[in-house]
Amino acid sequence: MARLENRTVLVSGGASGIGAATARLVVAEGGNAVLADLNEAAGRTLAAELGSRGHFVRLDVVDEASWIAAVVAAEARFGALHGLLNAAGVGVRNDVETCSLAEWRRVNEINSLGTFLGCKSAIAAMKRAGGGSIVNISSVLGLRGAAHAMAYSASKGAVRTLTKNVALWCAHMKYGIRCNSVHPGYIDTPMIAPRLAQTDGNMTGRQSLEALHPLGRLGRAEEVAAMILFLLSDESGFSTGAEFVCDGGLTA
Repeated sequence: MARLENRTVLVSGGASGIGAATARLVVAEGGNAVLADLNEAAGRTLAAELGSRGHFVRLDVVDEASWIAAVVAAEARFGALHGLLNAAGVGVRNDVETCSLAEWRRVNEINSLGTFLGCKSAIAAMKRAGGGSIVNISSVLGLRGAAHAMAYSASKGAVRTLTKNVALWCAHMKYGIRCNSVHPGYIDTPMIAPRLAQTDGNMTGRQSLEALHPLGRLGRAEEVAAMILFLLSDESGFSTGAEFVCDGGLTA
């Protein structure tokens, strides 16, 4: 399989979860994966696993200079940048009455501001490459509200709308750059591990989250990565500014 042959994809949050699963799939499909993360140990370990087609760069997603340096490193290592996955994010349980200003800022800066900076930084490089594809990880909670995930839901709603604006701008400017958002349900990754360890009435945290999905289970990172691969590849060439849901039926 070579759906991304000789293409380079920068993956924020690439050291674990959906980002790591996508990086492995990018390389399996003939591409190069630049793993961008604050978790240097895990990122370098995965880059070593991927061999010559993997590369790690340290990235703080709320720092514009860090984004610019990551893009420069990707171009220096592999010659050009053709794809971006904005997968870095944090999830916090809170409500409108108890959420602190500091907590609101942290969640929205990482999830929303970080995605904006990633898009802005990657577009310049993709223009030099003659086009590309941006995929932003939103959430099912970017499509609906949640009483106990107020800051997270708001940040992911911002990612959803930002995606559409980026897509329309790039189309208007005829850059050959597409931008789409992916909206996962609850995926069995380190991000939701604290929820799985809690209890919810007479159910475990895992059972409670599984029950939200009509398919009766949590999603796997590899399942989301397969959807992302489609969006990074030419197979989705007529899709831009769109929402792709991978949620086991949750929003249905």
